[in-house]
Amino acid sequence: MTATVVNDHFLLRYRALMDAEDQAFDELEHACEDGDGPHFIEEMGIWMTALRAKLTFLERSGFEVPAA
Repeated sequence: MTATVVNDHFLLRYRALMDAEDQAFDELEHACEDGDGPHFIEEMGIWMTALRAKLTFLERSGFEVPAA
């Protein structure tokens, strides 16, 4: 990990990205529970986009995000 400044701006941006991912996952979960295949596929794309945005932010901020 490189030196990263974790300040109020970083935390606010990261919190917003986490909230967006959480909201997208909630919608994905509801579509799954409802058995709504087309809606599930749409929500999966939205969730993946939110997840990528969060991971990209972390990487650009100097955090290594290893693939498991």
